[in-house]
Amino acid sequence: MAVAVRTDAGPTAPVRTVSARHFVRLKLRVMGNSFRGQGWRIALFIGGALLGLWFAVSGFFLFALPGLTGDGRYAVLVGAAGGGLLVLGWLLLPLVFFGVDETLDPARFALLPLSRRTLVTGLFAAALLSVPVLAVLVATFGLVLTSWSLGGWSAGLVAVVGVVAGLLLCVAASRAVTSAFATMLRSRRVRDLAAVLLAVVAALLGPLQIFGLAALQETDWTRLTGAATVIGWTPLGAPWTAGIDVAQGRVWAAPVKLLITVVALGALLAWWSRSLESAMVGAASAGKAPTRRGAAGGAVAQLFPRATGWARRDRFGALVAREARYWWRDARRRANLITIAVVGIFVPVFVNVTGGDFAAMEGGGLTAAASDSSPVVVSISMVLVGVLAAATLANQFGFDGSAYAANVVAGVPGRVELRARMTAFSLYVLPMLAFVSVVLSVLLSRPGWIGLTFGSLVATYGAGLAVNSFVSVLGAYSLPETSNPFAMNSGAGLTKGLLTLVTMLVSAVAAVPMVVAAALLGDAWLWLALPVGTAYGSGAALLGAYLAGDVLDRRLPELLATITPRR
Repeated sequence: MAVAVRTDAGPTAPVRTVSARHFVRLKLRVMGNSFRGQGWRIALFIGGALLGLWFAVSGFFLFALPGLTGDGRYAVLVGAAGGGLLVLGWLLLPLVFFGVDETLDPARFALLPLSRRTLVTGLFAAALLSVPVLAVLVATFGLVLTSWSLGGWSAGLVAVVGVVAGLLLCVAASRAVTSAFATMLRSRRVRDLAAVLLAVVAALLGPLQIFGLAALQETDWTRLTGAATVIGWTPLGAPWTAGIDVAQGRVWAAPVKLLITVVALGALLAWWSRSLESAMVGAASAGKAPTRRGAAGGAVAQLFPRATGWARRDRFGALVAREARYWWRDARRRANLITIAVVGIFVPVFVNVTGGDFAAMEGGGLTAAASDSSPVVVSISMVLVGVLAAATLANQFGFDGSAYAANVVAGVPGRVELRARMTAFSLYVLPMLAFVSVVLSVLLSRPGWIGLTFGSLVATYGAGLAVNSFVSVLGAYSLPETSNPFAMNSGAGLTKGLLTLVTMLVSAVAAVPMVVAAALLGDAWLWLALPVGTAYGSGAALLGAYLAGDVLDRRLPELLATITPRR
């Protein structure tokens, strides 16, 4: 059904049906209000627009290269491979890095008499109004130039339809996947399984990429073109190659590929519609109510998770218990833990076991690459993992939102606040880092390097905690009040990316002494890395909490105003 809206209070007032146009206008209004009086948001938006312009121009010339050179042999390869990577990027990047823009939170429409079709159509139209969408549109219009140059105006027109359909497919895939995972992660019964499955699927992407690219190194361009032809008949490549098929005389293939795209687009929108409605009305089952433990220890003791049973029953212990419970139950925080687990395994294995060379996966190259690894290379790979793990706290107060007002009213000292948050987060991260160090040492057949790997990880992680303590106080930003853990306000995706990049760079610089020591001390460092790294990381984290805590005490009102979502 559609919503009837009266334009005045009279009994004979005309009725206006809500359409996608109203959602687009509403998004523009919300974006305009969010920029009002926020100079840093305007600067970030301009920076994101410039970055999108660079991507658009670069992509345009890459897609237009076959047409500009007049060589159509590899046009299908460019269209299928480039377009397929775009679709995969829109599928995966919102899950692990940038998030998805939800300036219009679907949950706010739950009480309005909007039909499912109206809501999905309106939100989908509003989602098309963004810098990434415009950048991809400009970039993929290079395929239009290629098709026009190779096959004339008819091929160019078909390419225009294909490019637009492919862009719609990208946006629909991104929304459907993030909404589906958000719904799964909300359910108490299935969120554990969903988290594990997501981690396993994401972890398999790296090894599959290694094996795939290793095989491609031995494949000539003719065989690659054959593979691209196959991809062109899937939703990943069909919309991008329809115009090229017309240009190369396969006119019959264009309507078939466009039909494939339309069917895939309809399936994704239907999937999004079902998961979106569940997320709005809270249909995900909370599962069977847990049986409460006995009264031993009192009601206060029952509020402490088992992992925090050692904590004292004071203000610090209560903050640690609360944060530990949030990291386990909050879907948005859980998604960040999954990212750490996946990347923490893949990066060290790729750098050390394969030696950074895809060809190392062939024959006996894997063993040779592992044997060639050195303490310096291992330390560098550990730096990458440690800084990424700590970067999760770059916006730790943004997770709380307006709920942080309780801490402000209670007058929690900044130093206690930061130390408690570091401790609770480390309850989950340090076991992951220990697992990474053991697995990597076993794969390298160097069990004596466990101290080296774990010491480097702890040192880098501790330095990263210190850096991110300041960033979380000075560079916090609000997150949308939604059940979708991958949702971002307009422009917040770029903010998250920039903050992550800056904190990782600064944290890596702070961890340079560990790499220098590995290069200068030789075998002695294998014994010293663990105690020195532990002392270095712990000292850096405590010093960061001490100094950043003073800054937090002075900026409590400003921080609360910054992380409170705007209506």
